[in-house]
Amino acid sequence: MERPAAPESRPRRRDRHGRGLRGPLAPPQVPMSLSRSEMFDDYVRESVERLERRWPQLAEVEFAVQDVPGPLPGEPEPDPTDARADDVPLGRVIAAGQGRPDRIVVFRRPVETRAKGRDERAALVHEVVVEQVAELLGVDPDEIDPGPDAT
Repeated sequence: MERPAAPESRPRRRDRHGRGLRGPLAPPQVPMSLSRSEMFDDYVRESVERLERRWPQLAEVEFAVQDVPGPLPGEPEPDPTDARADDVPLGRVIAAGQGRPDRIVVFRRPVETRAKGRDERAALVHEVVVEQVAELLGVDPDEIDPGPDAT
């Protein structure tokens, strides 16, 4: 005896034992429920907020997260065969122009591949943001954020 074919219009649901569909593992306000990219955005945001307290002129700077670095407009596409892991930038400063403010971009994937855990990733993001701000302002990175050991 053959089973009748299920109509294709209704979605298939998995409710194997009649206990209802599975819900989320964590409520939305818990960090576990954030995606990796959302957590990375939070690391950048926290780092920028920390630096803006000391450097109020950073309020005029745009900060962004991009997955991977790409060529700037007018820049030739790099040859992938001669690229090394050390050559991949972790961040970039894009100078102001044509009515837009200075912009600092942090590249998510290269940072994630260099950091092992959550704490290490947050520290590396802060280091990248500090280095890019130092480049933008033309000062030493230690002057931007002296770190916890400085008095």
